[in-house]
Order: sequence, then C-alpha cells, then structure tokens
Amino acid sequence: TAAREVTPLPPGSCIGILGGGQLGRMTVLAAARLGYRCHVFCQDRAEPAAQVCGQVTAAGFEDEAALASFAASADVVTFEFENVPAPPLAVMAGRVPLRPEPRILEIAQDRLREKDFLATIGVATAAYAPAGDAASLAAALAQVGRPAIVKTARWGYDGKGQVRIGAGGDADAAWATLATRGESPRLIVEGAVDFEREISVIVARGLDGATAAYDAVENLHREGILVRTTAPAPIPAALAVEAQSLAARIATELDLVGLLAIEIFVTRDGGLLVNELAPRPHNSGHWTIDACAVNQFEQLVRAITGLALGSTERHADAVMDNLIGADVARWKELAGDPAARLHLYGKRKTRPGRKMGHVTRLTSRE
Repeated sequence: TAAREVTPLPPGSCIGILGGGQLGRMTVLAAARLGYRCHVFCQDRAEPAAQVCGQVTAAGFEDEAALASFAASADVVTFEFENVPAPPLAVMAGRVPLRPEPRILEIAQDRLREKDFLATIGVATAAYAPAGDAASLAAALAQVGRPAIVKTARWGYDGKGQVRIGAGGDADAAWATLATRGESPRLIVEGAVDFEREISVIVARGLDGATAAYDAVENLHREGILVRTTAPAPIPAALAVEAQSLAARIATELDLVGLLAIEIFVTRDGGLLVNELAPRPHNSGHWTIDACAVNQFEQLVRAITGLALGSTERHADAVMDNLIGADVARWKELAGDPAARLHLYGKRKTRPGRKMGHVTRLTSRE
C-alpha cells in the first residue's frame, strides 16, 4: 500500500513521555538530537528520565489536574512502560495525540488479550488457557498440559507474577502463590515451550504506515531477567527475515504508530512462536545505540512525530550485557575498557534484580 502523506512535527515541538525510567531517559536524549523538547510525567524528580529532561511533572497518575496540564504542554504523548493505568490515558484522550494508541496498551497490558489478539490474526503462540480460580486453574492445566507456566494476566514483568508447574506440580499451591492479598486474579496458563533459543525483533511503524525492522537478536534470560542480547541472532538468514516480516505484520495489524518489540521462541524444528509484545522501546534493543546509524529511541521519536523512519542497518555485530544490581559496581573498570560502551541510568538505589545500566561491545560485522 502507498504511504500516507504526513506533515511531521517541526523541531521545537514537545514530546510528552509518560514514565521516568531508563527507556524514557534514552528517548529524551534521542529527541534532543532531532531538536525536540520533552516533558516527562513521573512520580519522582530523581527518576532517570527526569534527570536529563528540561520539563518534568512529578505527580501521581491519579492527579487529573497535573495530567491535564501535562497534556496541554505536549504536541504528542508516548509512554516508556506499558503498565500505565487507564484513567490517565482517559484524561488525556482528545487533548493530545497518544502514540501508540491506548487500545494497543490495553492489549499489551494483558497477557490473555495479547494471546487472543495474536490468535485472531493467525500468529502462532504457545498453547494457553485462562483461569480465574483454583478449580479453573486445574482445568486449564489439564487442557494445556504440563509442564506449564502460570502467569498473572496483568502487571507481571522481569519474571514476576509467574509460577512454573511441572509434572507433579500442585495447582492449589500455584493459585495460593499468585492470589495474594485475598485477590482473585485473572491468570493465564501457558504450555512450556521446548525452544532452541529466544529471539526478539523490534519494528517501527510510522504515521504514514511505513515499517522498518531491526535485525533479529538472541536473548539470554536468568531468573526471568534479560542478561545478554547478541546481535544478530545466530539463526538461518531466512528465519531471521521471517521474524522481521512477522513483526512488521503484527505492527500493521495493530495499526501501531511507534515502536513494537516482539519476543519469540525459536522451536527445535525451526518454527517461530510469539511469546510477548511490548509497544515501546525494549531492553533487547539497547545494542542499536552503538551498532546502528539510527537507534530504537530515535526511531520511536521519528515514528510518533511523523518524520521518515531511519535506516535499521547495523554497522557492527554487538553483544549487550545488562548491569543488574551489584554489577554496576564495575563501572570504573568498564569505563576504562576501550572495547566497552558503558551506559548508566542514574538510579540512586542498587537492588538485586534492578537494571542499573548496560554495556555493549562491538565487533566487525560478519
């Protein structure tokens, strides 16, 4: 289809960013290179994005007056994490363009909605079934089979909110673990996948409908947290192209304007099963800052402001390691390593499992 004609926002326009984490921080820096101002809405002025942004609103998401003022200051609003509550989006709707749209957030925030959406467009995923109480959890396990992963439908990330159930696992115990504080959560039971490796693809889609996908990368997780991304993924070229095409198709089916990360299992027989979607910059795309002419954060800015998408070509191979928790204590050593490209997020408190920064090492492109 022909690209739609779009008038981009001129330099000097203001991008509103919901959330103050490291993804917002790197988006602010990319926007500045293109001459855009940013306004960050977050809970605390000490957050990573707030440290590098000229305009910050520090308020709760329930503060409608603060949200209305924030929306009035911006020419477009995006977000750097998908667990934005629905009420602030409702406050801003109609006042300012939200990109991606709230309905895409509603899909990505909920694992059941996400899997159902993928099923409706014919994208393969692991077997899954919903559960809302101990009895339906047992029935879902019987349907999906074991081993399985039981996850809360909402609010889980970095391995939180999920329990693995093996052949002899107890459904009642899993329910008790996930049904905290007397709540009755919506759960999703996913069949465990015997995969060869985990990969991801990040794709941008502009206001004109054009798409641009980065190379597929391999991801290594430990305790549910991404620890290393290798670009490109060591998979056959045809499979890598298939993964890029799949990402572009999903972004188009969503009618997304912005950035979408697709996490994928590569099965033993060379198939692709989509695991999760994230309609925002993604940890597995940080390598693009040092290895591509246009990184994922600049690409997000280009997409939501109506600029032409940039080239996703990589000029080097890359290995990106997250600095998690106490890993950040190696900052001096890493800063002195001529082969290391160090990125620190400015987080004041170090906690186990917390992403404090990342380091990327480049090698000549193969």
